[in-house]
Amino acid sequence: MFHTVLVANRGEIAVRVIRSLHAMGIRAVAVYSDADAEAMHTRMADVAVRLGPAAASESYLRPELIVEAARRTGAQAVHPGYGFLSENAGFARALDEAGITFIGPPLGAIEAMGDKISAKDLAIEAGAPVVPGVHRPGMSDDELIAEAEGVGYPLMVKASAGGGGKGMRVVRDPATLQEAITAARREAKGGFGDDTLMLERFVERPRHIEIQVLADTHGTTLWVGERECSLQRRHQKVIEECPSPALTPETRRAMGEAAVAIAERVGYVGAGTVEFITDAAAEEFFFLEMNTRLQVEHPVTEEVYGLDLVAEQVHIAAGEPLSFGQDDLVPHGHAVEARVYAEDPSSGFLPTGGRVVRFDTPAGVRVDSGVGRGAVVTSDYDPMVAKVIAVGEDRAEALARLDRGLADTTLFGFPSNITFLRALLADADVRSGDMHTGLIADRGDALTDATVPDEVYAAVGLATIAIRESGLSGVVDPFDLPGGWRLGEAGWTRWRLRAPGTEAVEVKVRISRDGPEVVVGDGEVWPAAVSLVGDRLRVDLPSGRWTWTVDLAEDRAWIGADGRAWLISEEDLLAANRGAGPGGASGTLVAPMPGSVAAVSASVGQAVTAGQTLVVVEAMKMEHPLTAPFDGVVAEVHVQAGSQVGMEDPLVRVEPAEDGTAEDAAS
Repeated sequence: MFHTVLVANRGEIAVRVIRSLHAMGIRAVAVYSDADAEAMHTRMADVAVRLGPAAASESYLRPELIVEAARRTGAQAVHPGYGFLSENAGFARALDEAGITFIGPPLGAIEAMGDKISAKDLAIEAGAPVVPGVHRPGMSDDELIAEAEGVGYPLMVKASAGGGGKGMRVVRDPATLQEAITAARREAKGGFGDDTLMLERFVERPRHIEIQVLADTHGTTLWVGERECSLQRRHQKVIEECPSPALTPETRRAMGEAAVAIAERVGYVGAGTVEFITDAAAEEFFFLEMNTRLQVEHPVTEEVYGLDLVAEQVHIAAGEPLSFGQDDLVPHGHAVEARVYAEDPSSGFLPTGGRVVRFDTPAGVRVDSGVGRGAVVTSDYDPMVAKVIAVGEDRAEALARLDRGLADTTLFGFPSNITFLRALLADADVRSGDMHTGLIADRGDALTDATVPDEVYAAVGLATIAIRESGLSGVVDPFDLPGGWRLGEAGWTRWRLRAPGTEAVEVKVRISRDGPEVVVGDGEVWPAAVSLVGDRLRVDLPSGRWTWTVDLAEDRAWIGADGRAWLISEEDLLAANRGAGPGGASGTLVAPMPGSVAAVSASVGQAVTAGQTLVVVEAMKMEHPLTAPFDGVVAEVHVQAGSQVGMEDPLVRVEPAEDGTAEDAAS
């Protein structure tokens, strides 16, 4: 067994692997970029080695730096986690040449399964069913078009290399085939450096099922149940579970045996996943691809089968035989996992991120995460914050526990998808198990809710009273809070409060003879009762009793309940109209997410028209153009190309032209 293993990754998977290594008595080496100098995985490891700047291309994606770190620290093996270099054949080759064990499959398996065309050929040789299509290497546009009628419509144009939905287009009309081929080639070339394409019959309303396999160096290959991964958004998995609610015992066994045949055909060693799609009724199944690494969703298999898949990987890489057989793998109960991301569902799932102000994780569920209070979720890496995994005796209990776990999660610092996840879990088809990969897209905006209840604004106003009366220190200075006292009837204390992307709302609070009262906007006077229970704020209003988690500082407050969270800021009454344009629109463009400024086309004094792009912010390899809200003149430019910005940072301010026309302002 190894005495030292280097973990060539970051975030929650690095933390997850380090925990297993420590449980096995193995010394763990972490690597980190400048952005992760104080990250959880860096602090947990026995030793940590700096790789380079924050950009993954200059740190985590540099094989030579990781090989050198392994040499310097005496690491005998490297665990790649998932993503980054986990399926990089060149990295596996470099480790082998350095005499360091790669805790992953043989080089030949990585190369064979990294190309969808060769993977499909191997699946056919193994006798596994494949989606009808054409997958010859090097096919030209004309050849693809000529073969399309034989494949049948609708069909999928798919890049041979890579994954994650890049280089994929669904074509329903032959007239759009050339356009889809051109777009898929361009995307595949840019994403993977390889524009080879293939055609497949598009299965309507498919379910996505994957089989976990384990193979040792002694000739034993086993399948460890299946995972249902049909709840996806843009080909990215959102919620996964084990076992699938759709498979019959006969289909499950046939799929497992097909996965083993494919793994044996490619000479697989280690932990891997063979992915299939089925039709809506899950009566037929077809090979999709093989992932030659650990999957993000592996915890649901661990919980149902009582295994530590990371430990099994290490034992296999050390040359040990599997300690169990196929008949020993008996499932118990049901497990469901939800991925918590730093993203804003109400804004098209734009990535967010920033500093974690508060992260309270729930009891009764498993939480795999690589961040805590004070950590920074940056735009340099994947925006996943945590995975919440719930287990029950049956599926209904697991779903209920997962929903409760998400409700009891408090995440302050940036918008997240927790509310979206709870809405998805409440969907009738999800509860019944009638799922397919297009379900989320079919629901559209029904699963996102950007409204801020009036109770939120009321609670923020009332929180200042509770904190002042409690005598708490270090949160706000109570002498900075106007009390509203005057002779006679109590006066109102007023605030203008605003959540990002919404109009400011006036909130009034006073202490009357009968207790606190609050008014939100033009609404009625609400009598209220307020108390602090630990660090939780309990507010009784006519609409019901609410228990909030509140974090107050200066002119902003984070407030949350039931998994939802809002950033509420105080807007100065006099400054509220500064830079306002027609209809009261704000003239200040702010960053919709943390990231870097890709381009600035605005300059002070420049005349602009509504809709004109003034600045472009880039995050998670996505560009987001920000445009002038109305005709006017650029009054302030706060950034330049290359600037790093946080969410809601001001970028450019536009003022209306004096006569309301940009043309005259220019002259």
